[in-house]
Amino acid sequence: MSRIGQSHIVAIGGGSFRPSERYGFIEPTALLRYVLDLTGQDRPRLGLLATATGDDSDWLLKMYGAFSRWDVEVSHLTVFPMPNVADPREWVLEQDAIYVSGGSVANLAALWRLHGLDEAFAEAWRSGVILSGQSAGALCWHVGGNTDSFGPRLRPWAEGLALLPYSCGVHYDSDPQRRTLLHESVASGELPEAYAADEGVALHYVGTEFIQAVSVSPTGAAYRIERDGAGVKECAGVKEFRIEPRLLTSTNLEP
Repeated sequence: MSRIGQSHIVAIGGGSFRPSERYGFIEPTALLRYVLDLTGQDRPRLGLLATATGDDSDWLLKMYGAFSRWDVEVSHLTVFPMPNVADPREWVLEQDAIYVSGGSVANLAALWRLHGLDEAFAEAWRSGVILSGQSAGALCWHVGGNTDSFGPRLRPWAEGLALLPYSCGVHYDSDPQRRTLLHESVASGELPEAYAADEGVALHYVGTEFIQAVSVSPTGAAYRIERDGAGVKECAGVKEFRIEPRLLTSTNLEP
């Protein structure tokens, strides 16, 4: 298998899928087309993980349906009640792209470490497998962020895989708790400086460098949150900079 020689992560704040009246189920948005195009493959291998939802079978079935009209080879990895493949590391390394669902990022990280998947994903990332995901599936690649893994009240969490040396904000414009707590956590030093994404927006990193945001929402944006004693917005001690994303079109989604 031929791969590009760079390490990519696409962290999606929300909006990976949309309802489809035409097909009777959900379908991927242009954010997922963007991820798959990064592989450089005519028929990419896409690996799905729903660890954050306890390997929810309904979600996995929906994903197979969602991609059924795309020229992509879909498979999945589960860990409940045991791994569904003989060698999870080998499965990870065979993929061209990985997509991780939302859910409990704290549970996801604990289980990945238990099964050695943290090391497998780091190896895959270095070898050119595109890593992506939404919500928990975006937070996990960073040092951490804010999560409702422990209850309805958000809490800072800094146990991510830390492939990226930043914290991350997701659902940034749809949950009013998230912006305030991320500012407070960065200002206090509990979390490192951050990138955040509104619904419908994704953060694209090459190596550990943020290179651009892309969006399927005309009003969505990304943000850089830096520690600074002067401070702006809701919390003294940080500065937030708006990043205008590149708007992706919904045309020609199917290869």
